[in-house]
Amino acid sequence: MAKIGVLGAGTWGMALARMLCNSGHAVTVWSALPKEIDEYSATHRHPNLPGMLIPVEIVFTKEISEVCREKDILLFAVPSVFVRSTAKAAREFIPDGQVIVDVAKGIEPNTLMTLTQVIADEVQQDGAHEHIRLVALSGPTHAEEVAIDLPTTIVSACEDEETARMVQGVFMNTCMRVYTNPDVSGVELCGAMKNIIALASGAAMGLGYGDNTKAALITRGMHEITRLGLAMGCDERTFSGLAGIGDLIVTATSEHSRNNRCGRLIGQGVKPDEAVKQVGMVVEGINAIPAALELQKKYGVEMPLINAVNAVVNEGADPAQTVRQLMTREARSELEYMGA
Repeated sequence: MAKIGVLGAGTWGMALARMLCNSGHAVTVWSALPKEIDEYSATHRHPNLPGMLIPVEIVFTKEISEVCREKDILLFAVPSVFVRSTAKAAREFIPDGQVIVDVAKGIEPNTLMTLTQVIADEVQQDGAHEHIRLVALSGPTHAEEVAIDLPTTIVSACEDEETARMVQGVFMNTCMRVYTNPDVSGVELCGAMKNIIALASGAAMGLGYGDNTKAALITRGMHEITRLGLAMGCDERTFSGLAGIGDLIVTATSEHSRNNRCGRLIGQGVKPDEAVKQVGMVVEGINAIPAALELQKKYGVEMPLINAVNAVVNEGADPAQTVRQLMTREARSELEYMGA
């Protein structure tokens, strides 16, 4: 049995907390929102996971010190924009050598750090955490399905194979199959960038386009992500794996996808800010756009689909006209890596 502290009580954090508890692990959950702790500990229900019953064995706390104390694994399950502030708040309670697993997906806009890098940067600022061990856990994993034990696969990414396997062993069960991968940067890049392509896929659906369009966006979107990843020194195999094309497929097509849902509303003519409000939860694809644009500039990689999403979301471009512009770009070879 492992002792696990979960920082964040959103849908993904709570779905994993339930799964880990049901696997026999001791789970403590903390939220920065005291009302969430009160509600979930009293009702054992999550409003966005109506089919899930929260086990009574899960311990809830409002004290970040308690969730960090004497744990085998700390699971960061907060939205990407809160990862740094959460790491800062938890720093003094985290022992050196701690295994920290991040399940949020994103890249910090100003620093261009992946989220495990953000955690390391913040926690190590006191000079007393040189040996923390960080793992990115990512893949095609909608919380709504994990919450009801539907078969799911995921990747435990860490350069240290022993740590990756330790996390693999804790999270793996009859419903969750876990693979390891040392390419942490590639896994995290895929997790952030696929959300932007999912916005594009949703917008296409909102415009009334069909499966042909959706397939094209997924394929060419993965092409853009792969090209950027190779320029950054990532392993090409990661992009054809679960954290790459697997996660992109599920995020760009599923009814559970917030990014797909938000994109669909935008395609139907809803303004981006209003679309986010209607989704009612964090839309990480919109948060990821600034970092994607900076990475494109830094590595000199052409990314027309991601630029198109930015034009619609942040510059007021008309979605239908943007599609026409993409369709009439200069003809290229599909195998040309530096073209699109």
